Amino acid sequence: MRLMTDEKDKQEYREFLEKHKRCNFAQSLEWAQVKSNWINEVVLAEDPSGKIIGSISVLIRKLPIFGYIMYSSRGPVCDIHSMAIMKQLTDGIKELAKKYKAFVYRVEPDIESSDVEFRKVVTNLGYKIKDDAKNFREEIQPRYVFRLDIKDKTEDEIFSGFHSKTRYNIRLATKKGVTIKEGTREDLKDFHKIMIETGARDGFITRPLSYFEKMYDALGSEHMKLLMAYHEDKPISGVIPIFYGNKTWYLYGASSNQHRNLMPNYLLQWEMIKMALARKDDVYDFRGVSGVVDENHPQYGLYRFKKGFGATFTEFIGEIYLPFKPLTYSIYKFSEKAFRTLRGMKAKLKNK
Repeated sequence: MRLMTDEKDKQEYREFLEKHKRCNFAQSLEWAQVKSNWINEVVLAEDPSGKIIGSISVLIRKLPIFGYIMYSSRGPVCDIHSMAIMKQLTDGIKELAKKYKAFVYRVEPDIESSDVEFRKVVTNLGYKIKDDAKNFREEIQPRYVFRLDIKDKTEDEIFSGFHSKTRYNIRLATKKGVTIKEGTREDLKDFHKIMIETGARDGFITRPLSYFEKMYDALGSEHMKLLMAYHEDKPISGVIPIFYGNKTWYLYGASSNQHRNLMPNYLLQWEMIKMALARKDDVYDFRGVSGVVDENHPQYGLYRFKKGFGATFTEFIGEIYLPFKPLTYSIYKFSEKAFRTLRGMKAKLKNK
């Protein structure tokens, strides 16, 4: 095990990450730049020759009162069933915890909940597993997503797998004159205006324009695009896909209250999927949905929309964690839940 220390390590890490089947953009150095208000450390597991065989990118931040918290999004990247590799990574995490005097390490892996062998590995290494989250606000990353297997598939094969209503809506958008254009950094302003409109309509807190500009600068055209839908030269909808390794993720979407009947969001999804196919990706990830599959649930419409593209409903294992100071962590969890509840209430009141 070693910690990433120099440019040689960084280059080797980038190459390892992009070539690994478990690659995830949230483990990248570029994403760590987006989250630059956190300290970034990377733990590398290695074979006897020093070659990287596993990795975990860790974000570290000092919180008022509580001290340092450590967090990893969608790692580790390795053979997740290898006790030896997972122990190397865990030893590195514990070393970082001592360095920063952290009170907890939390990670939300890109690993399905049904993976019993992984559960055994992390339990034996001392991790705790949080198994009870259902909604978006209960965890940082969505526990429930839709994923579309596009490996070695053609556009016709993928399109034919869509629900008939989804295919109809894609064709309708084109017939009604909706056009898709790749946006520039300047076009993020239009995207953000529509995002604010979306947040007010759907009751969620939106990020500032500066955050999206920071993403654009850090990830570059290789890893991030902005696609905007227009009708009669007016922007009516937009999406941000992220490309990394063998996957494409639908990260952000925004739609105007006007012209929703033109179905621009369906056409935008199809354009992103075609881009993923052109890259010869293995997976197109629609990202989060609620774990409550009920037609009366306020987020059921999002579930139905993503399901229409023939994707598979996927449940991740959720958060696993190492509490280094259990009492401090218990108090922190209580305060975190109270904060999220209060923030949600404020958003609802603001949007009424």
